[in-house]
Amino acid sequence: MNTYDLIVIGGGPGGYVAAIRAAQLGLKVACVEGRGALGGTCLNVGCIPSKALLTSSAKYAEIAHLSSHGIAVEGASIDIGAMMGRKDKIVGDLTKGIAFLFKKNGVDLIEGWASIPAAGQVKVGENIHETKNILIATGSEPTSLPGIEIDEQEILSSTGAIELDSVPEHLVVIGAGVIGLELGQVWARLGAKVTVVEYLDRVLPGIDGEIAKLAQRALSKRGLKFQLGRALKSVDKTGAGLTLTVDRVGKDKEEVIEADKVLIAVGRRPVTRGLGLEDLGVTINPRGFIEVDGTFQTSVPGIYAIGDCVPGPMLAHKAEEDGVACVETLAGQAGHVDYNTVPGVVYTDPEVASVGLTEEALKESGTEYSVGKFAFMANSRARSTGETDGAVKVLADADGNILGAHICGAHGGDLIAELVLAMTKGATVAEVAATCHAHPAMGEAVKEACLDAMGRAIHA
Repeated sequence: MNTYDLIVIGGGPGGYVAAIRAAQLGLKVACVEGRGALGGTCLNVGCIPSKALLTSSAKYAEIAHLSSHGIAVEGASIDIGAMMGRKDKIVGDLTKGIAFLFKKNGVDLIEGWASIPAAGQVKVGENIHETKNILIATGSEPTSLPGIEIDEQEILSSTGAIELDSVPEHLVVIGAGVIGLELGQVWARLGAKVTVVEYLDRVLPGIDGEIAKLAQRALSKRGLKFQLGRALKSVDKTGAGLTLTVDRVGKDKEEVIEADKVLIAVGRRPVTRGLGLEDLGVTINPRGFIEVDGTFQTSVPGIYAIGDCVPGPMLAHKAEEDGVACVETLAGQAGHVDYNTVPGVVYTDPEVASVGLTEEALKESGTEYSVGKFAFMANSRARSTGETDGAVKVLADADGNILGAHICGAHGGDLIAELVLAMTKGATVAEVAATCHAHPAMGEAVKEACLDAMGRAIHA
C-alpha cells in the first residue's frame, strides 16, 4: 500500500486543484472521489451545466429580439433533448480533462467513498491508505425546508432543475438567491411561467441593495414574477400538479399558488457525514461547518479542510484559492487568501457581480465613503448591443481606496475582474480612472464609475 504526503478527500474544484498544486510542489498525492467523475458539484450538477443551459436558453430568447436588427426568424423551436445532450457533453469533456491533468501531474485517483479511521489514515472500501496529511474538500449539497421532501420529479433541487425533459408550464422557485434566479431564468426563457417566492423583501441577499434592485427590475422585464416577503408553508401534490401555500411575512394572510414544478433553492449545507470526524474530535460548528485555523488545519493536527465545508462563501473559485493556499503552506511556502477580494457573480441576464463591501455594510460600520456610479444606458457599446440595463457602482474611502465594487449589467462577471485586481494591488479609483480603456467597450463604465467617485464623471 502506498504512503502519501497528502490525500485529498473530494475531487471538486477545491480538491482537484489542491491535489494538482501539491503534486507540482513535489508532494506524493492521491485524491479520493466517490461520485464516479471528477469535478464535484460545480462541474457535474452545478456551475457548469447551469451555465451551459443559460447559454442555450439565451440563444433561443435572443431570437425574439432580432427583428430590431432587421433579422427575421420563423419556425424556431426547442429540442430539450439536444440541449441537455450539449450540456452533458460539456460536463463529460471537462471531467475527462481533470482526469488527464491528474495523470499529467502524477496525482493518484482513488475511486470510492472515504472515511478517516485515524489521523494519518484514509479508508476507501476495505483498503486503508497511509498519509502524512489529509485534506477534506467534500463540498456542499442543497438544503430543503422543514416538511418539504425533494423528489427531483416535481419538487426539485438544482440537480433536478438541470435535468428536466420538458418545459414546465409553471415553475415556482423558492428562494431569490443565485441558484434560484439563474435556473428560473433558464426555464423562463424557454417558455415557462416562472414565479420566484422569497422570504425577504428583496432579491439576492448579501448583494448591494441598489444593485439588487436593478437586477430585479431587469429580470422582471424578462419574464420572472417576484413574490417577496413570503414564506413557503407547504407543498401538496394533487392530480393536476402542485399546490403551494405561502404565508405573507408579518401578516396573518395565506396565499395559494398552483404549479407543476417547484424548485427549492434556499441554500446549501456542508457535506461532512460519513467521514468519522466526530469520533476523531474534529470541531464542527453548529451550522455543520468544519472549523479551521489560518493554515486550514482542523482541531486535529494533520487534518485540513477547505472550500464549502468550512466557513466562508460557498464559491468554486474560493475553494480553489483555499486549496492552493493550504498545500503551499504544507510545502513550506506562504499560502494566503484575501477573502475581501473574492468576487461573486450571478450569471443571469443581466449579470450581477460583486466584490468587497456593500453600501449597507459601510453605513452600518460608520465608515466614511464616496459612491461612484455609471449607468450602462450612457455607454456607447451597451447602446450598440442593446444591453443597457444596469450600472457599475464603486465605493471608495477618502484616499480613493476601493472598498467595494458592484455591477449589474451585461458581462458583469468579466468586468468585475478589473476592480478585483485593483483592490488586490491597492490601486485607487484615480488610478483605475487614469487607465486608458478601449472605446467603445463595456469596460468604459468601470472607468466612468471611478471618475464619478471623485466627482469627475465625463459622460454622466
